[in-house]
Amino acid sequence: MPRVRRDWCDQIIVLDGGSTDGTIEWAREQGYEVYVQKRPGFRHAYNEVLPYVEGDVIITFSPDGNSIPELIPPLIDKMREGYDMVIASRYLGDAKSEDDDIVTGFGNWLFTRTVNLLHGGYYTDAMVIFRAYKKQVVYDLELEKDEGYAAAERLFRTRISWEPLLSVRAAKRKLKITEIPGDEPPRIGGERKLKVLKWGAAYYFQFLREVFCWR
Repeated sequence: MPRVRRDWCDQIIVLDGGSTDGTIEWAREQGYEVYVQKRPGFRHAYNEVLPYVEGDVIITFSPDGNSIPELIPPLIDKMREGYDMVIASRYLGDAKSEDDDIVTGFGNWLFTRTVNLLHGGYYTDAMVIFRAYKKQVVYDLELEKDEGYAAAERLFRTRISWEPLLSVRAAKRKLKITEIPGDEPPRIGGERKLKVLKWGAAYYFQFLREVFCWR
């Protein structure tokens, strides 16, 4: 977070999942606006904090070392060119993910190819958290509603985030989308909570369901 310059954007919200390692206290001491989510899961966190977002563009940024802070200004510059969404792709050009293993690397490739094939996308990275998009897109694509996630979450007994569904529905709606290359460094701390099989199955089910269930 010390590498994130506060003059890059109008508002910074530290969205915390209930950590016990001093993150909340440190962030408040540094003067950051902190929101501690009430329901577990990424999408519930997003939904809870959405009313507090003051700007018209959202940048979702993972501060565990995976997202490179210096890519925030290029994301903003691209949004100012009139795009609805700009993705910091881990697989565009010379960009690479140092956090991938064989399973997650293959999974990201498969999911992105599936989104492109089924929903008319042109992504090199349909899954990554690090991206910028218009706040209104959340409502236009109905990302805040349970309908797009409930069946997958119930079937595979997990909770999923909204980035993959955002990629799917943005492609279906023919929104103006672009990508910039962005390396993904390895995590610098904390426990990796990736549920490869459950999340992978839930997202793939979601991709197939979207062919028939959202217009």
